[in-house]
Amino acid sequence: MKQVIIIFLIFVSALLLNFVMPARLISPQLQARSDSTVVVKFGMVGDIMCHSTQFKYAKAGKDSFNFKPVYRMIKKYLEYPDFMIGNLETVMAGDKHPYTGFPIFNTPDQFLDDLAASGFDMMITANNHSRDRGAEGIRRTAGLIEQLGMLRSGTFIYPEERDSARVIELKGMKFSVLSYTYSNNGMPVEKGSEHMLARIDTASIRRDIEIARKGDAEVVIVYLHFGDEYQREPNYYQKKIVKKIQSYGADIILGSHPHVMQPVDYYNSDAANIDTGFVAYSLGNFISNQRWRYSDTGVILYFDIQKNLYTGDIKLLDVRIIPLWVFKGDTVNGREYVILPLVEDVISSLPEFMTEKDIKLMKEGYFDTIEIITGLSEKLQYEKVVFE
Repeated sequence: MKQVIIIFLIFVSALLLNFVMPARLISPQLQARSDSTVVVKFGMVGDIMCHSTQFKYAKAGKDSFNFKPVYRMIKKYLEYPDFMIGNLETVMAGDKHPYTGFPIFNTPDQFLDDLAASGFDMMITANNHSRDRGAEGIRRTAGLIEQLGMLRSGTFIYPEERDSARVIELKGMKFSVLSYTYSNNGMPVEKGSEHMLARIDTASIRRDIEIARKGDAEVVIVYLHFGDEYQREPNYYQKKIVKKIQSYGADIILGSHPHVMQPVDYYNSDAANIDTGFVAYSLGNFISNQRWRYSDTGVILYFDIQKNLYTGDIKLLDVRIIPLWVFKGDTVNGREYVILPLVEDVISSLPEFMTEKDIKLMKEGYFDTIEIITGLSEKLQYEKVVFE
């Protein structure tokens, strides 16, 4: 009888627990909770160049430079995302070499310092100018990036780095940024430095994506330095490489090198981890001395990625742009370059240093940007600006 009573009490207790605390018996994946997701905001700009005129304009003393004013009107837009990326298309080999622009770059260290101070978190270092000052230039540039607290992708000091894929964790989301270039402009490759620059090779890219996934990367972003200079449409080679990389499981594909913008296009891949991926074939120039139409403009590309902490599902929330136009001329501070974000609050109150010619070119740049970059998709978001 005593045993029967005990069994009965256990049965009643179980019923009561199920009634008053049903949430404990429901799988966490099925619970609707306000803290079940995180969103990581990414930002990317195109080619960051330093032609000789740029460092001459930035000269502040006999051996000093100041590039910070270049970014004064866009700094808050660079600081906005959780993770801001730019393509560093130059090297810092030090002052024992002359400072030079095109065709073989060597840029003052302060250029990189001021990029870090403006909000960048990562520099892409795989491009056709990566070997402009040989292995020494790659090594020294990489060291400076690390000293400034930024990350790099695309160049490597040690062979072990090349054979691994760095996985970054932010807000509980793990991701990798893999970077490759089509060329090194035929610069010599010193013995023992073969591993130092990642070239576009489909077998290598496939292997790196697999390594990143094995390292628990939930999002794999692939950056490609490729395409034909000054062409506003992706060529056959770009499309072919992108299609292959999509099939390898890349979630997001970003590109530059043409020095003008090319369209953004969306895709779905069963091999990817994200619900919807996209490719930005070329983001144009961020800062340079290329003053002709289409090359004096660029964009900040933002994309937000959401992770469900309980299911692990990865979702692309939105992709949006801020068009940019680069001013070069005289201000109260002297001769300057200034990157202008083409948004309503800037357009409605333009700086006094803008001439009528500048305004005309800026407007042209805005409409060119929207026409080109949205050419393959109407899903891309941007702020519509009304010009007087």
